[in-house]
Order: sequence, then C-alpha cells, then structure tokens
Amino acid sequence: MPKAMAPVNGRPFLEYELELLASHGVDDIVLCVGYKGEMIRDHFGDGSGFDVRIRYSSEGDRLLGPIGALKMAERMLRERFFVTYGDAYLRLDYRGMMDALLGQEELALMSVYRNAGSFGRSDVVVKDGFVTAYDKVKSAEGMEWINFGVTAMKREALSYVESGRVCDEPTFYSELIGKRQLRAFEISERFYEIGSERSLAEFGSFISKLGRTEAQKMDEEVARPRNQQASMSRVN
Repeated sequence: MPKAMAPVNGRPFLEYELELLASHGVDDIVLCVGYKGEMIRDHFGDGSGFDVRIRYSSEGDRLLGPIGALKMAERMLRERFFVTYGDAYLRLDYRGMMDALLGQEELALMSVYRNAGSFGRSDVVVKDGFVTAYDKVKSAEGMEWINFGVTAMKREALSYVESGRVCDEPTFYSELIGKRQLRAFEISERFYEIGSERSLAEFGSFISKLGRTEAQKMDEEVARPRNQQASMSRVN
C-alpha cells in the first residue's frame, strides 16, 4: 500500500493533507506517483470530491527520486508552486511563504524548523536568511535546523535538473545552495509525518485530539485566497 493511503482513524492519510492544503488555498495538486499509484488515482480521481484539482505524473517502473519525479512533472507546473511530500502533515502560512518567494530574486525558499535534534536528526544550516548546507547523512557545525518539508519554488529552478535522470533532494538543493539560490523560511510549529508506525500513531493521536472540525476551523483562521499549486512527492 502507498504510504499516502495509510489509514488514520478510518481515512487515508492523504485526505487529511489535501484538506489542509485546500484550506490554505492550495487547490491545484500534481501528484508524482509510482508504486501502486493506481490505488491513489482510484480513490482520489480528479480531486473534485475533495475540493481540489488533482493531476497525476507517473514514474512507471523506474523511480527517479523526488526531484527527478518533479522534473518529469515539469510541464504540469506553473511558474511558481509548492513542493511537498505525500506522507507529511505540515501546518504553516502557505500564502505568506509564497508571498516571500515572490518578493525575492532567488529561485527557491525552503521551510525550516529549529529542530535541535528533537524530531530526527537536524540536516540544515541557516545563515543570514539563506540555507547554506543541507545534508541528511553528515552533520555540520550550526546544523540546528531541519527541512520542514515544504519548498516554494520558481519553475526556473528545475533547469538544474537533467530530464530522465535520478535526482534526490540533497543533490538538487546543494546545487541551489552553491549558487546562493535557496533562502530559508522559518516555521515555529512542529511537523507530523507517517514514515514509521510510531509517527503514524503519533499523527493519529494528534488529529483525534484536535478533532476534524476544530482542525478545519484552525486552518480556516489563516486561510487565504485559492488558486495556489503544489506538487507532491513521496506518496508511494
């Protein structure tokens, strides 16, 4: 079963994420799917039942990595869009982040959380508003932050990715960092993800305590005009 379809209180995880995005005006969704992607397509269809528009970009049998898959979906993307994961619930001011991207010359804006090792290993160094290092394996001095999981991006950034080639996040972001094209957008609230049984249970507990109605109400308090786009990887 694709991770995005993991049941949480009787509903696929991805339903919660789509509700969150829609409440922030992010209603044009491109899902990068691979393994058993038909299960996601069969359940969500064109997204009309979830108050969003969904299109699908399939990697087929050859997995290209998160950024390689994003490059494959390039023709579906607007000039400005969000990149996020299909296995994470990420609460932030999406419109504020997009406004920040539009107000900068650089090509991308990574959301970062001052983690200090609290939720997994910190993997980002931030200095003077820029991401200066991103490494998911090796630690470095000043690595107190973690990639929160949402990047606002200008489509031009994908010019650094070769079509049809495997490309992961560290490789891509290192390219942007080297050209000083990746700024940081600080987030103050923790993230939730479902990469393990423990984290899945943790999210289920969080969403149960919050309550669906209350969760929607809280998101609506910071809801913004619609018509924003997100491309989502790691849905399989």
